[in-house]
Amino acid sequence: MEGNVNNDKKVAIVTGANGGVGYEVTQGLLKNGFHVVMACRNLEKTNQAKEQILAELPSSKLEVMAIDLSDFESVKAFAGEFKSKFDRLDILVNNAGVLFNTPKRNSADIEMQFATNHLGHFLLTSLLIKLMPDSENSRVVSLSSLAHKKSEIYFDDLNCELQTKWDAPYSQSKLACLMFADELQRKLQHAGKKIISISAHPGGTDSGLFEHMSPILMNILRYTFVPIFLHSTENAAKPILKAALDRNVNGGEYFGPTGLLEMKGTPGIAKRSKYSQREDVAAKLWDISEELTGSAFEVGSL
Repeated sequence: MEGNVNNDKKVAIVTGANGGVGYEVTQGLLKNGFHVVMACRNLEKTNQAKEQILAELPSSKLEVMAIDLSDFESVKAFAGEFKSKFDRLDILVNNAGVLFNTPKRNSADIEMQFATNHLGHFLLTSLLIKLMPDSENSRVVSLSSLAHKKSEIYFDDLNCELQTKWDAPYSQSKLACLMFADELQRKLQHAGKKIISISAHPGGTDSGLFEHMSPILMNILRYTFVPIFLHSTENAAKPILKAALDRNVNGGEYFGPTGLLEMKGTPGIAKRSKYSQREDVAAKLWDISEELTGSAFEVGSL
């Protein structure tokens, strides 16, 4: 990728790096000389992915660390372990995500997709951002989704108990990821920091999200929807790598494929819903995220 930042074994974290888009993003960062930490829940699967990557890129600096983003104590433990091993973090890719078609909650009784996709990453970022050099090459990249356009933040129903659409919890969680990225950029800019927060979505891809669905629904999607609209995980990773590496991106931008329906195509500026641009909602979401994670996220004190 032309125009990438120069680095000398800078450090990156990719959550959900053991498959799909996260696996491709990990390879892309390694090819650009980063020391990458694969932050994942399933260590057996992640170590297998590590071996596969090192077979192709044997000189890479790559390691595995455990994290369960739905478990806030696990997120804190990961942050503590990372700080014991590294004194800097240059790129944080908040990639991991889950998609369920049946209700699930974490141990804190929070809807699992909101807890994993948004709150876990909010907490992780708050715990590690102080390690990031104050430079425009330091990036927090948050993954949203086309699904964000279908949602709002249900402040009176965060667990989506009253919502009738099966994918309402997922859509809300990915909207939250986008609004978090924007609010973080506003706070960084207000504090005079050069670190930038960017968001991206992969378009349409079978990136492992379907594995939590029922076999019937999974097969219907994979063998009808997937071949027509979705692109490879390698191509799906390109907007995320653009956000992480391109010199010419600006904080607060949102990247995705620019082809038909934003499902595939050349990476570029993605479209947002009007609701996602509401700063009052983003500020309220930030406050509630601090409350639910028990973490005060003070950007101005970096």
